[in-house]
Amino acid sequence: MFTPRAQNPPLAIGLMLLATVFIAGTTLLAKALGTGRLGPDLHPLHVSHGRFLFGFLTVVAATLIMRPAFHRPHWPLHIARSILGWGGVTLMFAAVAFIPLSDATAISFLNPVFAMVFAIAFLREHVGPVRWAAAAIAFAGAIVLLRPGLDSFRPAALLALGAALVMGAEITCLKRLSGREGPFQILLINNAIALTVASLAVAVVWQTPTPVQWAALAGIGVLMAAAQMCYVNSVARADASLVVPFSYATLVFAAIYDLAVFGVIPDAVSILGALVIVAGGAMLAWREGRRQRRS
Repeated sequence: MFTPRAQNPPLAIGLMLLATVFIAGTTLLAKALGTGRLGPDLHPLHVSHGRFLFGFLTVVAATLIMRPAFHRPHWPLHIARSILGWGGVTLMFAAVAFIPLSDATAISFLNPVFAMVFAIAFLREHVGPVRWAAAAIAFAGAIVLLRPGLDSFRPAALLALGAALVMGAEITCLKRLSGREGPFQILLINNAIALTVASLAVAVVWQTPTPVQWAALAGIGVLMAAAQMCYVNSVARADASLVVPFSYATLVFAAIYDLAVFGVIPDAVSILGALVIVAGGAMLAWREGRRQRRS
């Protein structure tokens, strides 16, 4: 039977912050691959395939070293979660090729809001007015970033919105899995299934990457696998309401990377939209924490 990890809030926060550094790094490399900075443009399906190929190899290597205990997996949940995860990653990698990293990252932070909606529909969770208000605030921030009615409206931002929707559904599956199985088992099965799906999809658009592109794809896979390990172990060692708000540091690192590599400076609309989304997400996390403590 699976035994939950011992609670260690300081370590959990540190792991979450480290995860944000890695996640922002994956989107930076994905943007470089999708915009021709490292050779011919690679299709998002190609980039997501590389992410899961090298992510799977990384998790296998870590599993062989750590030798964790495995238990009977819940295959339907794993399959659903893995397909959703592949779809969310692919949409996110497509989005960052067209819009600033900070904007795409901010919009992706709507995934807890979508997760709340899915939890109502599939997990029969009760949601009060405060959580609905938090969701409305976060959605208002997304509308700001979509820039409707402005000459700077970017349809590509809808890709990031789609990624948030799909990843929200993935979170719903992960909630069910995290209390049943250990982190290594979840990561290994997830990456194996998603790699299978990604391999079938990339066959349609395959082009042989250059050595530099292979290195960048490997970097995406390793960084994302490391981020997953940090994230899953973080939420296993402290209440999600405590550590999840620290995931917003991804915005900071994404903006820094975008400025350093692509010279992109967030404008006033981007900053406003990001702040509104973070405010809604933080409010949702605070309310979730109070609800869990009462339970």
